[in-house]
Amino acid sequence: MTIIIKPVESDAEWRQYFDLRWRVLRAPWGEAEGTEKDDIEADCHHIIACESTRVVGVGRLQFNDEQQAQIRYMAVAPDCEGRGIGRRIVSALEQYARLQNAAEIVLDAREPAVGFYRRLGYEVIEKSYLLFDSIQHWRMRKIL
Repeated sequence: MTIIIKPVESDAEWRQYFDLRWRVLRAPWGEAEGTEKDDIEADCHHIIACESTRVVGVGRLQFNDEQQAQIRYMAVAPDCEGRGIGRRIVSALEQYARLQNAAEIVLDAREPAVGFYRRLGYEVIEKSYLLFDSIQHWRMRKIL
């Protein structure tokens, strides 16, 4: 089936968007629904990957300043991994950042995702934070 990458447009898509973020990025560590959101959601650019009416991938771009964008909350449904969905979401977020004249994109990658981002041209800058006392993150950067 065809995967479409696009901004979130409907209430139903928003519900699926946040549900996928919670199921992949928070629920496995026992975190409550709602912990997948933060205070700047309305100020960010949100992308979804849709297969028919199902949201199978999500990603968010925020701007830390005029020159620096940051990818956050990347997630792909576990049954859809390995199909290039994450790569396509990152590409769409990078394209949007370029349109906004950002000079670089940073992100904090979970340790298992570092190789994925390296293949997309990101470099490790430094060790970042430890989430839930168990998930090491690494600060990565790509010059646009």
